[in-house]
Amino acid sequence: MNEREYLDHLHRLWNEAWPVGTPREPHYPLGQRPIADYLREWACRAPERPALHFYGRTLNYGELDRLSDRCAALLASLGVKPGDRVAVFMPNCPQMHIVFYGILKCGAVHAPVSPLSKALELGYQLKDSGAQVLVCFDQLLPVVRQVRDECGLRAVLATNLGEMRGAVSPIPVPDLVEAPKVACDDFNDFIDLLPALAAIETPAPAHVAQLDDIAALNYTGGTTGLPKGCIHTHGDMLYTCASFLPVALAADERAVFLNFLPEFWIAGENAGLLFPVFTGAALVLLARWDPLAWMSAVQHYRVSHCGMLVDSVAEVLDHPRAAGFDFTSLQRVGAISFIKKLTPDYRRRWRALTGCTLYEFSYGMTETHTCDTFTLGLQDDDLDLRAQPTFVGLPVPGTEFKVCDFASGALLPPGAEGELCVRSPSLLKGYWGRPQASAEALREGWLHTGDLAVITEEGFIRYLGRRKEMLKVNGMSVFPSELEALLGQHPAIAGSAVIGQPDAARGQRPVAFIVLKPGSAATAGELAAWCRESMAPYKVPEIRVLDALPMTATGKVRKQELENLL
Repeated sequence: MNEREYLDHLHRLWNEAWPVGTPREPHYPLGQRPIADYLREWACRAPERPALHFYGRTLNYGELDRLSDRCAALLASLGVKPGDRVAVFMPNCPQMHIVFYGILKCGAVHAPVSPLSKALELGYQLKDSGAQVLVCFDQLLPVVRQVRDECGLRAVLATNLGEMRGAVSPIPVPDLVEAPKVACDDFNDFIDLLPALAAIETPAPAHVAQLDDIAALNYTGGTTGLPKGCIHTHGDMLYTCASFLPVALAADERAVFLNFLPEFWIAGENAGLLFPVFTGAALVLLARWDPLAWMSAVQHYRVSHCGMLVDSVAEVLDHPRAAGFDFTSLQRVGAISFIKKLTPDYRRRWRALTGCTLYEFSYGMTETHTCDTFTLGLQDDDLDLRAQPTFVGLPVPGTEFKVCDFASGALLPPGAEGELCVRSPSLLKGYWGRPQASAEALREGWLHTGDLAVITEEGFIRYLGRRKEMLKVNGMSVFPSELEALLGQHPAIAGSAVIGQPDAARGQRPVAFIVLKPGSAATAGELAAWCRESMAPYKVPEIRVLDALPMTATGKVRKQELENLL
């Protein structure tokens, strides 16, 4: 069949599988306009409504709007013009929210950098993006100084995380928020400059952003080479909120979000910077993950909505003080399967502890603004967890998928494994400065993801892994993601990563790098015996135990580094 007939068939399957009561169209509560306009509108309608809680300090919508206006004026005074890239090099903090909306309000482009970056990585991204103004955490100034001259930075703004915390915090405060303020004369003090602008009544730039204007360069994780900047527009941000929130979170202005995902990462950008402002709701922001701080925050602020890594879920479930906290406010908690995978046991234990059902959040990539599917409403009888590898549900409203043959590009029918391709209003507009890579990835309006997947005969999408990670063992397909999910069910295993090693007799053989839970005395031999009892013979991996897995800043395993250990 041709593509139109193929997609018509998939749409019929998706309609039949659609959960009852779930919206079928994107929803724009304040209309189709840039997200910074949403902030202005909520500040006008409800200026005293809490926008952000940070270790005892609360910013309301009126304050966040005014401070981001001042930030926009500050950036303009430094020569930042519409279209210029502004690099942001800091962990989660209120200042990041102020800077983010200040950048958007003056028409510039948000270019976040991982705060874990070393000088070589920071320098690469600054040069690639062409950013000449950088805003950073003052403790990171030594890294900035190593590359400042070679990158042509004309202005550096720095801020201390503790400057916007409360005098008394109802939740544990991490060390980085307690770090002393840095004093030096080679940067501008961001917090000191904002009131100065207010005193001289410097107006915010009168820039009017359009939905098609570039809003951000979100860099890919760099697991397959140097990171590439994904060009995303104001419209991409808005559609992501309007399509995902109604079907995956069912949130409105009464919600209380909590985010600890790093906001330089596009999933953290969605969860912390975009979703709360889109809905006009409150956000509880953690500078980093800490199970005790998370539990304390849920209880104190009556958190209703949150995204979690499955690894974080496990830490809460295993925490000796978990039973002493009140989690009854939780309504929607989505899980992201990276190292640990969501299992029926995690779901059962989570429901017993909190009263709410844990579900896989979505499939997505930096290239698509990362919220392309949803699974909420598909948890009856653990439907979503009875299929391995990862079940990622149905496309969000307005997004389409197809599965193609990697070599020929031919359409493959439901049930067949092939390359997952996605078409979405939030699709990147290209890779920054890389026309050839853009043309290779974007073909006739579709992103060719390089991911191996299957659309089932019921219309559900199952993610099998990166194509290059799939192993062929005695002619049989073995998916590392499936083995990692199975290994995650062993009580002694804290995390795992599976790669392939050439084998003269079998073609390839799987090798599992294992990290044990603290206090575990399990041996490689014992784990291998468990695998032989739990898996088909051709899937059983060789076991190697490590102290830790090499990780990217966004929580993914650097598998190319594991290859050096073979």
